[in-house]
Amino acid sequence: PAQLFPCLQNDSWGKQYSHALFKAMSHMLCIGYGQQAPEGMTDVWLTMLSMIVGATCYAMFIGHATALIQSLDSSRRQYQEKYKQVEQYMSFHKLPGDTRQRIHEYYEHRYQGKMFDEENILGELSEPLKEEIINFNCRNLVANMPLFANADPNFVTAMLTKLRFEVFQPGDFIIREGTVGKKMYFIQHGVVSILTKGNKETKLSDGSYFGEICLLTRGRRTASVRADTYCRLYSLSVDNFNEVLEEYPMMRRAFETVAMDRLDRIGEEQPLGTAWLPPCLLPGATE
Repeated sequence: PAQLFPCLQNDSWGKQYSHALFKAMSHMLCIGYGQQAPEGMTDVWLTMLSMIVGATCYAMFIGHATALIQSLDSSRRQYQEKYKQVEQYMSFHKLPGDTRQRIHEYYEHRYQGKMFDEENILGELSEPLKEEIINFNCRNLVANMPLFANADPNFVTAMLTKLRFEVFQPGDFIIREGTVGKKMYFIQHGVVSILTKGNKETKLSDGSYFGEICLLTRGRRTASVRADTYCRLYSLSVDNFNEVLEEYPMMRRAFETVAMDRLDRIGEEQPLGTAWLPPCLLPGATE
């Protein structure tokens, strides 16, 4: 300290180290003390105290400002953090470039730059609010699908609460012929091809459903289904399928009738795939 402040060579060690500490803090905190340096010991210590308070307030301001900016779009930040982990995972396993690109495109179409813990959010809500949100989110699916548009509202609500959202890329096989079926699918948006024996194709688009045959027959898939575009689908597991239909036996009859008709028409002019409901089985209709 005496070398830093020659004028303090004859002062006590307390003054020397006080001035040295003051000088060090001035440089470390990047906070000046004005045009004139403090002279007395009281001024030195008060100036150092003010610098500490100033640096603390500055750090708190920066921290709160950063937290505020991040909280304005927390879902996008959560998506970016998640995708950074995905990138590190792909790099660690040295995945090929085309696979990385498909994964990137999947995340872009699946989450669209935002990520929510939807299951946790809905789980915290009351049942009426949960059902209202699900009905609102699936309103286009209900409006485009005759099965839902003409069915008992209670059946529709029970079915919608069991659905799980999924995204498939062009060329993905959603269903493969011969495999054990555990899900059926409802198309919210996109085009799929039903591939049957004989290489015949049938196109399905918004408002159609497929995959219910094996859930009813407990057998294996009778056809393959391939995504032709990016497809936004809702899936229904076999357990949830049977759980809902146990409460609505008339709708089970409707699914069974459609499924048997589709099985009979596989390989004919209109093969598996067309989603329709016989008029005689619509709610309120008579045979």
